Amino acid sequence: MPKSPNRSDRLYALIEILKDGRLHRAEDLSKRMGVSLRTIYRDMDTLAASGVPVEGARGAGYSARAAITLPPLNLTETELEALHIGLAVVGNGMEGELREAAETLSSKIDAVLPEDAGGAPRSFGFAVYPFADAAHGFQHLTVLRTAIRSRQKLRLQLENGMSCDVRPLKMDYWGRVWTCVVWDDTNNDFASLRLDQMQDVSVLPGLFVDEPGKRLKDYLARESDR
Repeated sequence: MPKSPNRSDRLYALIEILKDGRLHRAEDLSKRMGVSLRTIYRDMDTLAASGVPVEGARGAGYSARAAITLPPLNLTETELEALHIGLAVVGNGMEGELREAAETLSSKIDAVLPEDAGGAPRSFGFAVYPFADAAHGFQHLTVLRTAIRSRQKLRLQLENGMSCDVRPLKMDYWGRVWTCVVWDDTNNDFASLRLDQMQDVSVLPGLFVDEPGKRLKDYLARESDR
């Protein structure tokens, strides 16, 4: 059995697996993560409690899908992300009336979220451990988005003490977890990096151009073959 990652890393890893929209058996996830079936069941409960749209049940397998609409409004993914971010910042960083208002707003949004017949109820509200810590990555959103649009190379300092020079390709948001798909010039490979694990992001001189094997479409093609 492979060595189990710590709980926080394991939950993020499970999100990455579930993002493909396919059905995953708990037994397979247990072997892949190197933990017991009971642990996988608890992890799925934690993901659901944090608002990650997990569907499934013990013995049937699990999958995930993203919510897009809030009646009577039709929201883009970016607009829905903004609501999540606002609730996360206020709910985890404020006290008193502002926090109470955020809790009320969360309840109101919960009340109007569409539900599929027979589907398990989903919560839009505040993140629980470890996703409340994802707010640490908010400070890097602007520079990363700008770098993607302008094709600007970046140097990332990660919380594990490592640094790497990257070409940012795409921002992803899933269940309150921000990641950035990059071509890592330092390690000569693609990577999907969590923003909350970035200690510092600095702009490097010079832009990058598309090169075969290092483009976003190359990354997507590789992922679809897995």
